[in-house]
Amino acid sequence: MKRNFKKLIYTFGLSVALLSLDSCTNLDEQIYDQLVTNNYYNNRQEVLSAVLRPYTHANAWVTPGQDGWWRLSEYSADQLAWPVKGRHGQDGGKWIRLHYHTWTPDEASIQQAWNLMFWGMGLCTDPIENLERRTASDMGITEEERLAYIGELKLLRAFHYLKIMDLWGNVPIVTQVGIPLNPATASREEVFNFIEREILENIQHVPVLSDQMVGRMSQAGGYAMLVELYLNAEVWTGTPRWQDCIAAADRLINGDAGGQNGTVALDPNITDAFKPDNDLSKEVLFAIAYEFQRSNTQPQWTGDFFYFNQRAITGGARDGNNGTVVIPGVYATFPDADLRKSEWLLYGPQFRFDDPTEPVLGRNDEYQGQPVVFVDNIRRNLEAIQNGTDPELLPSNMTTGEGTSGVRFNKYKLGHLEHPHYNSTDWNIYRLTWIYFAKAEALMRQNGGTATAEAVDLINASKMRAYESEDWADYQYSTANLTLDELLAERGREFIFEGFRRQDLIRFGRFHTDAWWDHEPTDITKTLFPVPNVQRALNPNLDQNPGYN
Repeated sequence: MKRNFKKLIYTFGLSVALLSLDSCTNLDEQIYDQLVTNNYYNNRQEVLSAVLRPYTHANAWVTPGQDGWWRLSEYSADQLAWPVKGRHGQDGGKWIRLHYHTWTPDEASIQQAWNLMFWGMGLCTDPIENLERRTASDMGITEEERLAYIGELKLLRAFHYLKIMDLWGNVPIVTQVGIPLNPATASREEVFNFIEREILENIQHVPVLSDQMVGRMSQAGGYAMLVELYLNAEVWTGTPRWQDCIAAADRLINGDAGGQNGTVALDPNITDAFKPDNDLSKEVLFAIAYEFQRSNTQPQWTGDFFYFNQRAITGGARDGNNGTVVIPGVYATFPDADLRKSEWLLYGPQFRFDDPTEPVLGRNDEYQGQPVVFVDNIRRNLEAIQNGTDPELLPSNMTTGEGTSGVRFNKYKLGHLEHPHYNSTDWNIYRLTWIYFAKAEALMRQNGGTATAEAVDLINASKMRAYESEDWADYQYSTANLTLDELLAERGREFIFEGFRRQDLIRFGRFHTDAWWDHEPTDITKTLFPVPNVQRALNPNLDQNPGYN
């Protein structure tokens, strides 16, 4: 059963005592001198431990909760922020600098993301080397399995490189642990070509997606990576690859790469891909998998998203750091008839899960003991009320929040304590809806920015799930009203919280040119993050990105 297999990712993945492998790019101190693998890889369980270890680590940087790809991608964009709320949220000013694009090469959060992501890449490279130099019989597996594991790990390493390239652009390409000692920076185009080659050479060696591959890299994950590569190819290499994007998307849409629950398809409801048993979703293509009931692993994103007293709202056992809010004005971009507005976002008075007639009371902030009401603004409303002044006249910026400022996250559901899969909600990396949007955009770009009938059908197939049938006629798209600007806006509504907003804004030329809330336009050099100075001190062959010297 797939639930049992999800457990294997953590029980096997955590059982291997692999050390931190930042040394695979020699970007940190020597840390590989104690690990001896000659006495490892002797049976199937040891092999699986090494193969699955990178998946447990990916949770650290792919999802919210630590300074990794997700945080850098979303808190620098135009939908989410982590403002100061009273006495909470300063955190050395890192959220403020991400929001205003004032980060520097000495930024600890950028250094941490670099470390986590290159570490994860090393956790793929080490078992690749070990599997390639051993025979299948010596490891107690078949040759078919050996090749499949190598292919899976090379695809997963390519995924790490894709996201590293997304953030930093120009980085070293390393395929052996510790060799070369001080790798030189490769251009973004060279990294792009390496990723593409690794995917194309290995995608047929891995299984198609099935219920046995939930949470693992399959052919579906490989084709989804190709879609992302080709969708962003013009930004990343200077050469558009729209037709290649369409072709890769069609492999997924047509079901050639399998599905985790039979034939891949859009889920009928907007909640199916985000609920506690979302491994039953038909549209998820690749995800970070959790199985709290069997392996005691749980999502880490509650710290970023949940209020101090969130358990009273959800009926669960987890609270958060009262961090992430939706930037003022984003909530209003969802029409009231849009079911995503009420289902994926928390706004207004909050009531107890165990008694919906009773308000949730504030905790650890200005609203201690008072009803919690999430508002679509970031200002000190309570202070104004106490002073008898108009809250509308108050300043609103990253330093002026209070405990209940901002509309909140409600997209992924952990469930309540009695739910049989409570706290086991998988975090989606790619889902079929995202593929539909990518193909639609590629079709429009090929057509000079004008929507084709096929592009409209693709977006409407997704969007219609967010409306009752009686409302749909007023909100469906046509070739007349689905412009590129409207496509970007609809991407914002559909993929809010999913990590792609920075990438989208860059592709549409809006990341450094647009203003949002209190954020002013910045410089095009901010479309890449700086290579951390700490890493450049350790490896003199690392080049700095433009604008940071």
